[in-house]
Amino acid sequence: MDSIELEPLVEIVNRKLLEKQIRPLNYTEILIMQGIWQYQTYHQIAQERGYSAGYFTNVVAPQLCQRLTELVGSRVTKKNCRVLLESYLDATCTPLKTTILKQDSVDSFPDTDQKPSPSYPSGPVPLGSSFYIENSTLSTRVYEEISKPGALVRIKAPKEMGKTSMLLRILNYADSQGYRTVSLNLEQIDSSILNELNLFLRWLCANVSRQLQIEPRLDDYWDEDIGSKVSCSLYFRKYLLEQINSPVVLVLDEVNQIFEHPQVARDFLPMLRSWYEEARRLLIWQKLRLVVVHSTEIYVPLQLNQSPFNVGLPIQLSDFCLDQVQQLAQSYGLDWSNGEESRQLMAMVGGHPALIHMAIYHLSFEEMTLAQLLKTAPTSTGIYSYHLQRHWVTLQQQLELLIAVHAVMSSTEPVQLEPILAYKLSSMGLIKLDANKATPSCQLYRQYFNNQQSRTDETCN
Repeated sequence: MDSIELEPLVEIVNRKLLEKQIRPLNYTEILIMQGIWQYQTYHQIAQERGYSAGYFTNVVAPQLCQRLTELVGSRVTKKNCRVLLESYLDATCTPLKTTILKQDSVDSFPDTDQKPSPSYPSGPVPLGSSFYIENSTLSTRVYEEISKPGALVRIKAPKEMGKTSMLLRILNYADSQGYRTVSLNLEQIDSSILNELNLFLRWLCANVSRQLQIEPRLDDYWDEDIGSKVSCSLYFRKYLLEQINSPVVLVLDEVNQIFEHPQVARDFLPMLRSWYEEARRLLIWQKLRLVVVHSTEIYVPLQLNQSPFNVGLPIQLSDFCLDQVQQLAQSYGLDWSNGEESRQLMAMVGGHPALIHMAIYHLSFEEMTLAQLLKTAPTSTGIYSYHLQRHWVTLQQQLELLIAVHAVMSSTEPVQLEPILAYKLSSMGLIKLDANKATPSCQLYRQYFNNQQSRTDETCN
C-alpha cells in the first residue's frame, strides 16, 4: 500500500489502543514515532528535541514498542515499526486509510465541508492547532517580558494544565524574534545526577551547550578550588554567552523536581537568582532570558534575597472558564452556545483543561451522549479510566499521599495538610490549596477516590 502520513496514523493507533483498554501514545512516544518516520536514530531524535538519549532509548522506546506489540499482535521493533503499523492499518482500517490517502485532495479544496478528524488530545497541543485555547493576555505578557534584557519569567500550574503547550508557543515566538532557545525538562534527569550539585551543574552546562550547537568544554572552566556554582556561572558568562550575539531564552521545565533534592536546590536556585541580578550590572548576562516552570510552590527554605521565586514576572495558569469551554467545543463542531452542556461538564471536572479537552474530543465523534459520559466518568469504564488509574497507582506507592487524599476527598470542609504533602498533591492537580487548606480539584476526583477507598475497605473487611 502507499506510504501514509504519520499524524493520521497516530490518531488511528490511539483510537485502537483505547478500544483495547490500552493507554494512548503520549507526547514522547509520538516524538519517537516522528523520528522513526524520518529514519533517525534514538540519539538523533533525543538530541533534536532536547531530551536525554538514554531516556529515549531505555525508557520511552521500550514502552512504545511494548504497547504497539500488544496492539498489532506481532513484536514491534524500531526497524519494523513502520512496516507493521502500515500493514495493520491496511488490514483493519480500510475506510480510515482511504480517508487518509485522500486527505491531500480534501485539503486542496477550501470550500469543502470535509475536515480531517482531530488527533487524540495527548500531550501538548501542537503549534498552529485550531484546538489550542490561548490566554492572549498571559501570552502577550510573557512575550513582552522575554524581550527585555536579563528577564526572568516564572510559570506555575499543576500538571496537565497547559504549561508545555504554552512553552511551545514561547519558544516559537523567541525563534521568530531571532533568539537562540534552549529547553530542558528536569523530569528527564537521572536521580543520581539530581542528588549531587556538581553533577547536576555539569549536566546543565553540557545540555545547554549541545542545544546551542556549541562544543562542550566544561573541563576548561571547571575548577574544584572555586566550586561548581562559580564554575557553572563562569562557563555561561565567559564561554557560552560570549559566543552568541543574540538573546538566549533558557526554559527550565519541571523545576519542582529540584525541590525534592534540598541540598542541590539550596545552591542551584540562589544561583539562578544571582544570574538575574547580575544582568542589572553586566551586559553579558542581559543576553540570558530565563523561563522557570514548576508545578508546585517551593517548599525548600530559602532566604528571601536568594530565591528566584519572588523576582521576575509570575504567571499562574488557571482552569478554563465557561467561555473557553464553549470556544473549545465550537472548534470541535459542537453547538454548546447556550452554555448548559459546558456547565454540566464543568460540574464534574471543573475547568481542568486536559479533562475538558478529552471529553469534548470524545463527544465530537458522537460515540456517547454527555449524560453517558458523565455517568461513567468516575469509573473504570469511563473515558478518564487511564488518567484516574495512573493517579491511583501513584498514590498507592506513597502511603502518606494516599492517606492525605482520602482525608480531603471524604471531607465536606477544607482539610489542613502538611505543606510537602499539600504541594505534591497540588502538583498532581488533585487538590486546590488555600493557605495549606485543601479541597478536591473537582467532583471527578472526589467520586473516584472515595469509590476506590470504599472498595479497599470492603476488601479488608
